[in-house]
Amino acid sequence: MKSINNFLQQILLLGGVAFLASCTGNSPEKTASLSDTAKQVVSVHQFPFYKDISIKPGLDFEVVSWGKGKDSVGGYLILMSDSVKNTFKSVAVERNGILKDAWNMDLDNDGNPELYIELLTKDNIPDLNVYEFSGGSFQKISFPGLNAKWKKNYVGADAFQIKNGDLYRTFSVKNETDSNQKSDAKILLKYSLRGNEFSSSEEKKP
Repeated sequence: MKSINNFLQQILLLGGVAFLASCTGNSPEKTASLSDTAKQVVSVHQFPFYKDISIKPGLDFEVVSWGKGKDSVGGYLILMSDSVKNTFKSVAVERNGILKDAWNMDLDNDGNPELYIELLTKDNIPDLNVYEFSGGSFQKISFPGLNAKWKKNYVGADAFQIKNGDLYRTFSVKNETDSNQKSDAKILLKYSLRGNEFSSSEEKKP
């Protein structure tokens, strides 16, 4: 009788060991499966643009875009972190365009940083969304489009540039002085900011 009991105990013991081994063997597979799922989620690219803009030690602005479906439809966030004052603010904006770049300036020299968000519209025309952070909140500043004079012969090839603390935009227009229309003329505009209003002036050709 004892031998039978011992035999049954050995069977139960071996069964328990086998059960534990099977559970242990399945764990890595589950972990790998979850890991693969996480990789798939990340690969969807809901956040196609991210940039961290440091103003000074402790003060940072992060710009991140999101959107599923069409690249030109979605939104973006501007996140402000002031670890010195322990203050955190944000603004969410809908976008109609692909977010290409973001940078900061203080074009009006008032001590409040401006965040420039460059978007490329469906017509491949760049546009700027400008937000100034002052008084603990974000204030939107309207950026002017091209006037009728430039729109008439506008060709494209736009580029924004920062030089010596100034903001410039170059683009091409049809050359009216060229009867054969073989070459385009290059236009250079310089932007100024006063009282949260932009103005532009044509500079010498680059």
